[in-house]
Amino acid sequence: MEPDLFTAAAEDRQEKDPSSSPLAVRMRPRTLDEVVGQQHLLKPGSPLRRLVGDGGSGPAGASSVILWGPPGTGKTTLAYVVSKATNKRFVELSAITAGVKEVRAVIESARRATGGFGKETVLFLDEIHRFSKAQQDSLLPAVENRWVTLIAATTENPYFSVISPLLSRSLLLTLEPLTDDDLRSLLRRALTEERGLGGAVTLPEDAEAHLLRIAGGDARRALTALEAAAGAAIATQEAEITLETVEATVDRAAVKYDRDGDQHYDVASALIKSIRGSDVDAALHYLARMIEAGEDPRFIARRLMISASEDIGLADPTALPTAVAAAQAVAMIGFPEAALTLSHATIALALAPKSNAATLAISAAQDDVRRGLAGPVPVHLRDGHYKGAAKLGHAQGYVYPHDVQGGIAAQQYAPDAVRDRQYYTPTRYGAEARYADVVERVRERLGRVGDGGEQG
Repeated sequence: MEPDLFTAAAEDRQEKDPSSSPLAVRMRPRTLDEVVGQQHLLKPGSPLRRLVGDGGSGPAGASSVILWGPPGTGKTTLAYVVSKATNKRFVELSAITAGVKEVRAVIESARRATGGFGKETVLFLDEIHRFSKAQQDSLLPAVENRWVTLIAATTENPYFSVISPLLSRSLLLTLEPLTDDDLRSLLRRALTEERGLGGAVTLPEDAEAHLLRIAGGDARRALTALEAAAGAAIATQEAEITLETVEATVDRAAVKYDRDGDQHYDVASALIKSIRGSDVDAALHYLARMIEAGEDPRFIARRLMISASEDIGLADPTALPTAVAAAQAVAMIGFPEAALTLSHATIALALAPKSNAATLAISAAQDDVRRGLAGPVPVHLRDGHYKGAAKLGHAQGYVYPHDVQGGIAAQQYAPDAVRDRQYYTPTRYGAEARYADVVERVRERLGRVGDGGEQG
């Protein structure tokens, strides 16, 4: 039996009765030319164009693609378009609900489909970062043998969330947040095209601007809000979707938050700079503007986590755990309750003592590395656990700090090229004053006292 009958039936039903599907699904692009945004991936000769153009086949064809980008930027859409353009089966799984059992079932089904019907399969795996290392390992045989074309999507940095063997076998494509112009084009297309709203209602400029604000760069959110507002207008026999209708359907006031004037990133910048300046009231004002404008709480939480390390650091070691806890909380609870958590974190960060010593330290260390100041790891610090390491002299002469009184072994740790560099210059603010005393004593014990050419 053809293993894709249910998917085929669902697609057939959708084609015959488009209104049975959500607007975001109906407006899903059918070709790469219909994709909104992501022009850096769609220009002629790009890897994605080549993947679609030659069907991803041949010895140089990609066996795996990883799409990395924020929610609503088109990861699922691109996977769907690739499958359609290459005439392959499209199977979608989410790492939130699927496990190794489901993945293996899809792979086995794909092998049968290829052998019995000559139909190759695109496996779209959403949220791959939620898979454990062992679960990701289960994908490798299918990728290496090309039993499926794997297209995996993630909102997390794949260099930290995807295993190296899978990453090395994949074409990594980074998706950028959609601009207001991208979303505006999408909304207007949805209003006029037959598969969308077919011109049933119009959308004046102020209502359109509000939809763009609450969308936050997310195409799915924009279309879902448009569909809700259009449904309300049609139900009351209104020919126009007014601002009041949009506000009522999405339950949010039209706060002035124009990302082309009073810009999205300007307000975010003002929030962080107010925290840095310890003005808790100004910080809360900008936080309130972002919340009321429909900003994604995860975006706000990410900015707070950055602020905790960039501007506070070890002056208050509790700042980062507070910001991380806030990010975890808002991801689980969402608005409106997430506003309380974001307020909690914002107040804590604004009133914390400030230090940018950690920021300056890593910047200086990175500058040295970029200038070629690296060199080999000292022999006594190299890994001595594997067979043959002793013959190379690795780990010989290493002094185990726990065997030394005081727990500090006076031996060379840095490569010769940066042996005397001192990157960390702690302040005397808050809790960092204690670290300043500690680092001074440690450097003296290690014989690294002096200006050390700190920070380049």
